[in-house]
Amino acid sequence: MTISLGNGAAHNPMILVTHEWYCPNCHLEDMTHEPRPHTRFHTCPALRGLTAPMLPKGVAAKVEAKDREDYEGDDTGHTTLDENGRPVMSVVTTRDNGQDAIVFAPTATARAEEL
Repeated sequence: MTISLGNGAAHNPMILVTHEWYCPNCHLEDMTHEPRPHTRFHTCPALRGLTAPMLPKGVAAKVEAKDREDYEGDDTGHTTLDENGRPVMSVVTTRDNGQDAIVFAPTATARAEEL
């Protein structure tokens, strides 16, 4: 969009988009200016140091960490651990109209041996 300044000059205004975020657990607030759809993440001290999404200001939701409840077996060392060393399966955001989840899948590994 170009706006004429009346003297033959043109001005291209920059449209500034502001997104306000908050964390329902640690109460951190932040602001971003990214025009494309996005979600702000942070390392949340109230969620045991895990990476968690922030919510748009005004959206009521619950964000919680889900412990890994199955046997780790050989996955030890490849799972996501919280700040206390406990394995975590996911971080789940629950709103009135649904859920989103960040799932921490164990990292696949391989070993090659000469024949």
